[in-house]
Amino acid sequence: MSTLLESIARIRREVCELHAELTRYGLVVWTAGNVSGRIPGHDLMVIKPSGVSYDDLTPDLMVVTDLYGTPVSSISADAVPARWENPDLTPSSDTAAHAYVYRNMPDVGGVVHTHSTYATAWAARGEDIPCVLTMMGDEFGGPIPAGPFALIGDDSIGKGIVETLRNSNSPAVLMQNHGPFTIGKDARSAVKAAVMCEEVARTVHVSRQLGEPLPIDPGQIESLYDRYQNVYGR
Repeated sequence: MSTLLESIARIRREVCELHAELTRYGLVVWTAGNVSGRIPGHDLMVIKPSGVSYDDLTPDLMVVTDLYGTPVSSISADAVPARWENPDLTPSSDTAAHAYVYRNMPDVGGVVHTHSTYATAWAARGEDIPCVLTMMGDEFGGPIPAGPFALIGDDSIGKGIVETLRNSNSPAVLMQNHGPFTIGKDARSAVKAAVMCEEVARTVHVSRQLGEPLPIDPGQIESLYDRYQNVYGR
């Protein structure tokens, strides 16, 4: 149990600290947006509490839930020590979406949701961001896809994320009329994807104001992606 407690404490610290990156890069306003992280080796996740200011977040405020979004306070004391419980906090309203992703994409260790301006503008159009930048080839391996419209509150958003990303190289999806969700091997990777998603959304938007962006040959995109993911920086 001590190893599990240590893992939870570590992920709570990481998830808390990573929320500062969302404000640093201007990806969120007020209390909107969230980062979550999977507890390795366990059917548990850590996510931001609902309605708490980013300036007030601390590791102890991060909410631990199972992979159905149920706070650990409802799990038996044998499985989860009572000292993890914080009855005054509820998990983010996006918890069901994050939990569905973790249940159905076992390689995902982190999920992020923002309403960053440019990526959300593309989501409002329900339009993929075309892969017209080498940086997109590197990071996303193709276009950033638009996902279906879904209402918050149940598994609908999570299902849309999984269905859209399951056959895509992209770690980001633009949920129609809602905003971007990103995934990664861990929470930090998912935050990086959110930052890069907003950057390319802005750049491609500006490019389209000047004229039609030039496409990149699919074979070149594949080469860029393979090099960046498997060779670059190693």
